[in-house]
Amino acid sequence: MSRMRMMPAINSALIEEMDRDKKVILYGEDAGISLLGQTTGLQERFGKDRVRDTPICENIMTGMAVGAAAAGYRPICHLLYGNFIYTGFDSIANQAAKLKYMTGGQITLPIVYMAVIGGGRSAAAQHSDTPYPALMNLGGIKVVVPSSARSAKGLLKAAIRDDNPVFYLTAGSSGKPEEVPDDDFILPIGKAEILREGNDITIVAIGPMVLKAVEASLALEKIGIHAEVIDLLSLLPIDEETIINSVKKTGRLVIVDEARDVCSAASHIAAIAADKAFNSLKSPVKRVTVDNLAIPYSPILEDQVIPNVENIVNTVRELI
Repeated sequence: MSRMRMMPAINSALIEEMDRDKKVILYGEDAGISLLGQTTGLQERFGKDRVRDTPICENIMTGMAVGAAAAGYRPICHLLYGNFIYTGFDSIANQAAKLKYMTGGQITLPIVYMAVIGGGRSAAAQHSDTPYPALMNLGGIKVVVPSSARSAKGLLKAAIRDDNPVFYLTAGSSGKPEEVPDDDFILPIGKAEILREGNDITIVAIGPMVLKAVEASLALEKIGIHAEVIDLLSLLPIDEETIINSVKKTGRLVIVDEARDVCSAASHIAAIAADKAFNSLKSPVKRVTVDNLAIPYSPILEDQVIPNVENIVNTVRELI
């Protein structure tokens, strides 16, 4: 086990998978200089044939991934920020998500699209979105959102080995250091984890919101409320069983999601609970999300928009 933060854990996973399989290639914006730290040293280690910097043209980048995958490679398309998914969306939505079906399975597309999502860095409106709801609606694409160094490594290795397009979306910060396995550690895509057990209420959190949900559960415990915290990890496929079983045990559900409220991932999870655990609910399902507006540049305003521990605690207290 090694103690590391999220970005070094991602870097470790990339090195291990590129060492393991020569068909794994990585390209994208600032892949060589590694602006955020995920790709540090990769170009020096594997050469510019396998680790390439590209022009800032996301629609070409996402289309290249489809062509490279169809030709037998396992491309990792480094999109840098989640907002850049929008400018590369044609190849994602019309090609990557559909070609396996449209060719009757003759083409497999083992693509990983990497991007940093969410606010908290004063990166302003065009670099701070959480765009996974748009991806969830496509069909044919998997979406994973690790919350920690450990899950970042395990899910990235799983995504690279998957024969389907996978969006791998992480927080922009390196998070807290933690123990990360040194061996060939893989987390299965589609399986959530229960981080804290409780009987009073279920809190489902996604990606950067998981740490805040855990902090909120610790604060709630001091006033006698025992929350079960679920780290969703995968949005598609989604672990409905873990969510439903927890709601049946606690009878209450709060979902913490940094996406905007309308058509958020939280909306879908709330629908799952209403559809499959309705008789167990003791109170309405509540969503803690971002208002339907652009993320501000100002740190003070940004803090008002993004869900925080106080928001979660107050929502739970409202239900109990």
